[in-house]
Amino acid sequence: MNKHLLSQVCILLSTALILCTLCSQARAEGETRPLPKPVVDAALAKSPGQETAVFAAGCFWGIEAVFKNINGVLSSTSGYSGGSADTATYDKVSRGSTEHAEAVKVVFDPSKVSYGTLLKVLFSAAHDPTQLNRQGPDSGTQYRSAIFHTSVEQQRIAQAYINQLQTAKTYAKPIVTQLVPMKAFYQAEAYHLDYLARNPNQPYIVFNDLPKLAALKKEFPELYRGK
Repeated sequence: MNKHLLSQVCILLSTALILCTLCSQARAEGETRPLPKPVVDAALAKSPGQETAVFAAGCFWGIEAVFKNINGVLSSTSGYSGGSADTATYDKVSRGSTEHAEAVKVVFDPSKVSYGTLLKVLFSAAHDPTQLNRQGPDSGTQYRSAIFHTSVEQQRIAQAYINQLQTAKTYAKPIVTQLVPMKAFYQAEAYHLDYLARNPNQPYIVFNDLPKLAALKKEFPELYRGK
């Protein structure tokens, strides 16, 4: 093997090792015993319908994929929430000064899956709610943990669940998830949508997001609908 090729291989292996280490550290920080069901939740609706939930939990690629693979979820879309319309672009949001967070809009059927169940997935498989303004290798306020509630009922359920987890000392560190009203959601650029499904072998996806899908399948087999 020539020196140039050997050098390239070493660089690739080093990069993979660093990403793997970061992924392992992130998962270790978020490790918990199995989360309890929300004591306060909405009863399943008697007939099919649609409700919207908006969550911010780090890079939206993996979060979008997690919720897209849940039975009862009708759509899961990457976007931005928290800031104004004129700054809702990836280039501007990435600077960390727009007040936006990378977020995911989840449209679900409340007759098949409850809002509280979605929260349980969010806090368990989707991200680590104890990381302030970051998730894994990504840092900045645009990667903050936040629940943008779309109704008084959602606010009540989310606040009760956060309190429940805090009281039970489920995590070694305090939950830093923000609970704020959802004012607007702006869909991300087309190349971000379904990013994981279209780029399953991209290194970032492999080390940071596929483990989230694996956790969903393992921890919520009754909800998982892998494609």
